[in-house]
Amino acid sequence: MANTAWLAILVFVLVYGLIMSEKVHRTKIALVGAIILLLVKIMPQEQALEKVDFNTLGLLIGMMIIVAIAMRTGMFQYMAVRLAKMVQGNPRSIMAVFFAFTAITSALLDNVTTVLLVTPIIFSITEILEVNPVPFLVSEIMASNIGGTATLIGDPPNIMIGGATGIGFNDFVLHLAPVVLVVGFVTNWLFLRLYHKQLLPVEGAAQRVMALDEKAYLTDMVLLRKVLLILVLTIGGFVISQKLGFESATVAMAGAATLLLVSGIEPEEIFREVEWNTIFFFIGLFILVGGLEVTGVIRLIAEWGLDITQSNTIALHFLILWLSAIASAFIDNIPFVATMIPLIKAMGQIGGMDVSTLWWALSLGACLGGNGTIIGASANVVVSSIAFSKGYPMTFLSYMKVAFPMMLVSIVICNVYIYIRYLM
Repeated sequence: MANTAWLAILVFVLVYGLIMSEKVHRTKIALVGAIILLLVKIMPQEQALEKVDFNTLGLLIGMMIIVAIAMRTGMFQYMAVRLAKMVQGNPRSIMAVFFAFTAITSALLDNVTTVLLVTPIIFSITEILEVNPVPFLVSEIMASNIGGTATLIGDPPNIMIGGATGIGFNDFVLHLAPVVLVVGFVTNWLFLRLYHKQLLPVEGAAQRVMALDEKAYLTDMVLLRKVLLILVLTIGGFVISQKLGFESATVAMAGAATLLLVSGIEPEEIFREVEWNTIFFFIGLFILVGGLEVTGVIRLIAEWGLDITQSNTIALHFLILWLSAIASAFIDNIPFVATMIPLIKAMGQIGGMDVSTLWWALSLGACLGGNGTIIGASANVVVSSIAFSKGYPMTFLSYMKVAFPMMLVSIVICNVYIYIRYLM
């Protein structure tokens, strides 16, 4: 390899190592790494900007704006309390319905936003129930990543895959939702079996839950109606966007712009709530991976993957699924997927093969593999940080002891699914 390729690898590995160490904010490291590539002339600025996937960024920003406005209505808190009352305040049933609620919400919004909304509610409900919130929090983390796997907009890895390939909302639902339903059901059942002794009802707790007034959480009914209308139209837009020839970012930004207009809220207020750290982290990553691509590193790795599997379609699917799952458990799945996208494209170009179904293996492995450890996905880190601040620390090992085996079960299910649906 040329010296530029080794330099691109060195910068990439250093950035990855610092991201994993969590000693420096990952956005700072990603941007510094990207700038270094430009300063040492791995590629010119114009080429670096071409590597940035603005469809992915537009989709993220649009959904963040919609959710930021929706949070002002109290709709999520209302739904959570309503669910708890529907099951008569039984801790076991509350865990099950909160798992389903978190998974569904993560599929329609995104998993980080969902856990930011649900985690405070879990602490409130478990305090009333007088039960340990940690089992509920672990269940919430896994539900958010499982539910987010089902759609284009539910998890950042899917947003990245969709942006890079043009795969639409309907395709993600059609190919991933069936196996996600199975994985979700099995995981929820395993949680109820694992924690059944910690979910015993406390005398009087259920009555206190039933006494809660869910309507008190609805703070702005006029805004709520507007949010629900725009949210339904936006989801509908995703469904028909392929037929109309629109990119997903166009639909998300249209929904965001319309909601900003009709809500009457000043843009400055909402823009302060957009996760700009995440947006600029993505920009840095796209440029870093672009450095590996233009120097030929991605192509070499693709050739190795084809060689080790001898271009066997079955072996290649399983390699990507399991490699994605194990790697995403120990490193953030966002930078991993950013690396894998051009790699899979290169495999298709070199081997002259159809890689369309490899995207589903990558999505399932990266999204579900992120459940394996507390640092595997952004939602995991967010929940563990909130739990620590509330006096319920979730250590790396204590979380992994529960989550990693469940993650492996989910990947086995996906392995069977991929084989039956695409490879038989």
